[in-house]
Amino acid sequence: MFSQTDFVHMERALALARRGMYTTDPNPRVGCVLVKNGEVIGEGFTQPAGQDHAEIRALKDARSRGHDLRGATAYVTLEPCSHFGRTPPCVNALIEAQIALVVAAMEDPNPLVSGRGLAILRDAGIEVRCGLLANEAHELNIGFVSRMTRGRPWVRMKVAASLDGRTGLPSGVSQWITGEAARADGHAWRARASAILTGIGTVRGDDPRMTVRAVDTPRQPQRVLIDSQLDVPPEAQILAGAPTLIFCGNLDQRHTDRANALRDRGAEIVQLANPAGKVDLPAVLKVLGERNVNELHVEAGYKLNGSLLREGCVDELLVYLAPSLLGMDSMSMFSLAAPETLEDRVKLSFHAVDRIGDDLRILARFVAQPAPQTAPVPEPGGDPASQPVSK
Repeated sequence: MFSQTDFVHMERALALARRGMYTTDPNPRVGCVLVKNGEVIGEGFTQPAGQDHAEIRALKDARSRGHDLRGATAYVTLEPCSHFGRTPPCVNALIEAQIALVVAAMEDPNPLVSGRGLAILRDAGIEVRCGLLANEAHELNIGFVSRMTRGRPWVRMKVAASLDGRTGLPSGVSQWITGEAARADGHAWRARASAILTGIGTVRGDDPRMTVRAVDTPRQPQRVLIDSQLDVPPEAQILAGAPTLIFCGNLDQRHTDRANALRDRGAEIVQLANPAGKVDLPAVLKVLGERNVNELHVEAGYKLNGSLLREGCVDELLVYLAPSLLGMDSMSMFSLAAPETLEDRVKLSFHAVDRIGDDLRILARFVAQPAPQTAPVPEPGGDPASQPVSK
């Protein structure tokens, strides 16, 4: 169905889509290549929200070079949009340009519109093929797919640890377990996320900024804090700059002064309690999905990490392992109860394993969502709520 030439052009379209890694949010990252008579006549990728989509950029590029678009083939990494949003439908522009063939990597994951764009193109007499390098296109927009199909972001939990799975000394000291290359790589993962989430234990223990600094990015992800009782100090660095979104549990009149002080720092406070009065973590994901968060990057302490895992709120682990050992009394990655049998253990699959500098980077995904557990295991040594992260 697809030729080697088709693969070459779609790989180019995917490379273009990656140029929007840090800029297209909350829209998907999409690339488009226009080809006629074996020659690439136009290229484009989706611009920041409200600006041109990939197909429009490619059409403009071809016209600016004086090319006749009639009879051309469009390679696009996502089904062209068929609805009016901030911009007109891309299918209309392709039809008006008299494109002869559209090769799409994957359908739009939005169940309300999936396949409509391709159907409109077919009805207009344009040949359509779909499925070329679909896995690669899906991975590029895994957060967008999650939000469209599940109503919640794709949640990636980042942890830096020693080879024996320890994140810091019993005293809480953890800077630096991994090397400079791994820390910079971690910032690149922060940069691609829509939002970065941490917990009050980490904020009080380490006072991180939770911003992207080691890589160039035109925007900073939304900062999200889980803080049941609004214990974050108003002078905390996480509150500096753009407004921080704070999720809290049950509050009463005693918290009024705290809330006012935080709002004075620009924070937005959302009360979202579970029956125990703590923050309802699955509900947090639903709210973030409603706020167009595609990818949520978690950097927290082992206590919040464990809670997120126990409540099935994590899709994959981003683990950096340093070639060192810290010993059994040091801080762990997650607060999880031991299973009764090996068959009950939480199972993951390695999605990717790479060497970053002197460290290993492991991307692992759950074979099934973690089963609910009743109580965390007390952690020996250190502040039980804090896992320092990069400041």
